[in-house]
Amino acid sequence: MATLAVFDERYRAAFLLLVAATIVDGTDGVLARVARVKEATPHFDGARLDDIVDYLTFVFVPVLLLYRAGDLPPRWGGVAAAVVLLSSAYGFCRTDAKTEDNFFTGFPSYWNIVAVYLHAAGLAAGVNAGILIVLSALVFVRTGYVYPTRTPVLRGLTVALGAVWGLMVLGIIMLLPDVPGWLVLGSLFFPVYYTVLSFTLDARRGPRP
Repeated sequence: MATLAVFDERYRAAFLLLVAATIVDGTDGVLARVARVKEATPHFDGARLDDIVDYLTFVFVPVLLLYRAGDLPPRWGGVAAAVVLLSSAYGFCRTDAKTEDNFFTGFPSYWNIVAVYLHAAGLAAGVNAGILIVLSALVFVRTGYVYPTRTPVLRGLTVALGAVWGLMVLGIIMLLPDVPGWLVLGSLFFPVYYTVLSFTLDARRGPRP
C-alpha cells in the first residue's frame, strides 16, 4: 500500500502507512508467540519472513519515495538509491547484524526515519544524496548501535524519549509538505541522544572479533 501511495504521489499517506508497518513490526513477534506459529507451522521460518518485510518497510519503500518525490538528483539519484539498497542488503545478511548483547552492528536500516527528515527538511537534492551515501558507508563500520527496546542501559529513558520523539515525527508527517523548521530541528534531539548513547556504550564494550 505504501508503494502504491508513492507512485500516486501521496507521500504523506505513504509515510503514515510506514508508521503502521512499524507498529506491526513491533508487535508481530508477540502475536506469533501467542498464536504458537512455530508449533502450528514447524517448517516455516518466521524470522526469514520478518527480514524480508523489514527490508521492504525500512529500506525499499523509503528509498523509492525519496527517488520518486524528487528528493534526489535527477541525473545520479539512482546511484545514491542503489548504494542504500545494496549496502542495506549486505547489512541485513550479516550474521552479527543483531548481537547477543542487544546492539545493531553497523548503521541500522532506519531509512524510513532518514526519508522523513530529508523529505521534510527541503534540502538540496545533492545534499540528500550525500547524506544517504555517508550513512550507507556506516553500514560497513562495525560500530554497535543501541537496540532501543532491548539494550538495558538507560532503556527506560530511551523508550520514554523515543515516545516523545515518535509523536513529533508523526506531527512532521501530518504537516507535510509544509513542516515548520522548528519542529524538524527540535525533533533531532532524539537522533542526537541515540547516536551519543550508541557510540558511548559501544566504546565501553571493548574489542570484538
